[in-house]
Amino acid sequence: MIRSMTAYACNEAQIGDSTITCELRSVNHRYCDITLKLPDHLRFIEADLRAIIAAKINRGKVECALSYKKQAKDVQGFNINMHAVTALLAATDQIEEHMLAPLSFSALDVLSFPGIQQELSTDKTHVNEQITHLVKQTLAQFLEVREREGAQLKALIEERCIKMQDFVVKAGQRIPEVLLLIRNKLKDKIAELVAQPDYDRLEQELVFLAQKLDISEELDRLDTHVTEVLRVLKEKDPVGRRLDFLMQELNREANTLGSKSTDKEMTQISIELKVLIEQMREQIQNIE
Repeated sequence: MIRSMTAYACNEAQIGDSTITCELRSVNHRYCDITLKLPDHLRFIEADLRAIIAAKINRGKVECALSYKKQAKDVQGFNINMHAVTALLAATDQIEEHMLAPLSFSALDVLSFPGIQQELSTDKTHVNEQITHLVKQTLAQFLEVREREGAQLKALIEERCIKMQDFVVKAGQRIPEVLLLIRNKLKDKIAELVAQPDYDRLEQELVFLAQKLDISEELDRLDTHVTEVLRVLKEKDPVGRRLDFLMQELNREANTLGSKSTDKEMTQISIELKVLIEQMREQIQNIE
């Protein structure tokens, strides 16, 4: 199954007196890089969430963010840490003794200080189960997006593979005509320079030149690599790295084809092949 490394999914659930929102997003990356952004009081489930995501994702830079907000109708008061308030006021008194003009502050200022308001105690096991279910649900949607985009990438690559096969066939059909053009050009050149040409020697040179400029092996390898790309696209496992390697091999053969070319049309075929390979390579950078 071809999957894109770019995707986004968002879901939310009611857990206790809070609404928890889970966001998953990813971009392409050489390896699997998972980043979790969690509220401090949910850090205890970080390892479990990381394992859940890693079990489904093979490549990509993935970010999982959890956020929460209290329901307004359930907020009936505050749970105050009075020990923290006492310590804060005592520290303030000590500091103000050294100040020329101490500034007054209100109870609201005290409430906004970190650690003054306490979260109500919760059943961590229950919260873990609920959030794990939320993340798995979001992850399933996330993978569906990856698969939909992957199907589109697969269609684009297959389309270009078919075009490449057409160019390879066209290049193979062009070989006899190219050799004939070289033969006639060489004969005409020798006839201009030598009154009585040695045609036996000419045939030997033509054979040597034909071997030097022979592109049959390059065309065979191009056809083999393209066939392998089409086969790999049908596999269920992640294939991004293998496809990337095949693009390197295809590009190498297309470059050799261009360097051996002595014909304008053959050179153009080489250019068209490299354009198609580069287009596929850009798409493959996004495949898991």
